[in-house]
Amino acid sequence: MTILEEHADLTQPGLPMRVHLYRPAKPGRYAGLLLYSEIYQETGPIKRAALRLAGHGYIVAVPEIFHEHEPPGTVLAYDPIGTDKGNRYKYATALATYDADARQVLAMLAGHAACSGRLGAIGWCLGGHLAFRAAMNPQVLATACFYATDLHADTLGAGKRSDSLARLSELRGELTLVWGRQDPHIPDEGRTKIRAALEAAKVNFMWHEFNAVHAFMRDEGPRYDPALTAIGYQLALESFERVLKGGTS
Repeated sequence: MTILEEHADLTQPGLPMRVHLYRPAKPGRYAGLLLYSEIYQETGPIKRAALRLAGHGYIVAVPEIFHEHEPPGTVLAYDPIGTDKGNRYKYATALATYDADARQVLAMLAGHAACSGRLGAIGWCLGGHLAFRAAMNPQVLATACFYATDLHADTLGAGKRSDSLARLSELRGELTLVWGRQDPHIPDEGRTKIRAALEAAKVNFMWHEFNAVHAFMRDEGPRYDPALTAIGYQLALESFERVLKGGTS
């Protein structure tokens, strides 16, 4: 499938928020996906993830999450400097900013001429947590979160104080969560805490754990596990195809 690439710079406090868009070139109306990156913004692996999903018949929006801190188009490197910078920005950004950004990108997707109006979210690492929070918007019908960091401790955002687990009652759509059992960022007790909270809140969720380390779906570097990555995408796409295209939610 041929994919069209474009971008939009949305007005936000501070610097504009660049949103990268990927959609099938064939005319039609497609379900929309809000795709959240790791702390490095739109790297090669994240762009390839967006292209992969667009190739399955979705319009995919990838916002630059650190627009308050870096000019449009900035990509942080997968090295100690980029990692330190991304982690610093992650905790320097207000929770309200993340949430307002999600609402704006979802509204942009829903209003796009190529969008059917049915929306989902997906993300990895920090992006997994941001996708989880995006799912609190009622128009988000299906969400896939891969090794979402800072969720079990609720330490996302400025001051390292978030309320994601306290707001589980706001999750209305279907949630798919995928974890690596050897991920040091989300230990076994952390995963147990998240799952217990989801069950207590009666969230509609599916839970999968692999024998894998953190960032095993990043198709660059030594952590990459292509076999598990294929399964991870299959899990997300099964939910998206059924809910967003099949209209079961």
